[in-house]
Amino acid sequence: MESTRRRLFAGARVRDLRKRLAIPQAAMAQRLGVSVSYLSQIENEERPLTPPVLIALTREFPEQWGELGEDHSVADLVRAIDAGTDGSIAGEALDEAAVQRGVEKHPALTRRMVALHEAWRRSQAQLRVLDDKVESGAGGGGSLPWEEVRDWYQAEGNYIDALDRAAEALAGQLDDPHGIEARLRGHHGIRIEDARDDDSRLTRFDAGSRRLAVSSVLPPESRAFLLAHRLAAIEFGEQMRSVGEQSGLSSPAARELLSLGLANYAAGALLMPYARFRDAARGVRHDIDRLRQRFGTSFEQTCHRLSTLQRPGAQGIPFFFCRVDMAGNITKRHSATRLEFARFGGACPLWVVHEAVAIPDRILVQLAETPDGARYVSMAKGLVKPSASYARPPRRYAVALGCEEAHAPDFVYADGLRTDGIATPIGTSCRICPRADCDQRAFPPAASEIRIDPDVRAPVPYAF
Repeated sequence: MESTRRRLFAGARVRDLRKRLAIPQAAMAQRLGVSVSYLSQIENEERPLTPPVLIALTREFPEQWGELGEDHSVADLVRAIDAGTDGSIAGEALDEAAVQRGVEKHPALTRRMVALHEAWRRSQAQLRVLDDKVESGAGGGGSLPWEEVRDWYQAEGNYIDALDRAAEALAGQLDDPHGIEARLRGHHGIRIEDARDDDSRLTRFDAGSRRLAVSSVLPPESRAFLLAHRLAAIEFGEQMRSVGEQSGLSSPAARELLSLGLANYAAGALLMPYARFRDAARGVRHDIDRLRQRFGTSFEQTCHRLSTLQRPGAQGIPFFFCRVDMAGNITKRHSATRLEFARFGGACPLWVVHEAVAIPDRILVQLAETPDGARYVSMAKGLVKPSASYARPPRRYAVALGCEEAHAPDFVYADGLRTDGIATPIGTSCRICPRADCDQRAFPPAASEIRIDPDVRAPVPYAF
């Protein structure tokens, strides 16, 4: 591979990238797998970028480092390495040096290997869709409205640029934490009053009388979010209509759900403006309690906002975020990582989020590994939303936030873990998990051939 053998000096570009993303030199060196002194030499143009460093840059910063002038071979090499080292495929994985030699000496063969690997990944994605339909009981009638909206957010990377920037601009005009309520009252003539004690609704807005009734039993952060939601719905109507028209959602119900979701998104962006929140998150190493105290938000709101920091050129750490109820249903989900969620319940019981549901107000952490060999640091916390009446039980659920192991130095919850230790083997759901030695398996993978030995008793009564 001639282009990777030539001496490529691009230290200024590496340094500019690091400074633009506000990454300390030590953290950058760790992410690239080099020493601080070696990175310093690269940035000062004293050392060229070697293939391993180029691969690390392409993997860690794909959008900012995706192209190297006329040299596209680095991205090709990364795809070949992903194919050759995918731990979810049976057999011994290739080492990176072997893959690099293959790219150099047998380019047609490695391209074929990459194409087969990508086809296999697509087949796995199709299998997940079938698993979703089996789990949800859906037939061939298409997605339900909330499924359409959920998949739309996933396709958008859970980042809506027009709304995020509009909310950030408006937040800069508000004077203090009470600025949202003052703007509703003074700028839009809305009267804000407490709802009746026997009213189970959180808010009720009467457009004719310009009255907004807000439940009096809400905690301050929930009240602030609902006021921000109403302000966003008023101020950003044009942006939300534009996003909705371009969404391609097929049903009116899906478009209405999207409109509600966009107002929720904008409310979070208004309470936690992008640049200020991202900088604060980096400063406290994504300590959620410190962030929520600073911005007056709830634990869940703060976790969710961290998963949306994917502005081009100013990305935060790629996080996954989800919310799980007492029955194990995933009621919110987003992943900016390679992690795939089970979309209709049935998630892996070894994942720490299920334990957290039963232990409210305690943070649990876990180092987990998926069948493809990717390792993740997960944080999960059980939460309880009290009701206003004995007649209505409180809502109990857990939220989880996590990132790939490479980002552990920037994630405070990884401090108590040995990231070089044994990881818990988790999967997406039993129907598509290839692990043959899992004691927690509920049923075999789809289309697998079951083998039963009546003379052998094991935790799972079959092999496949």
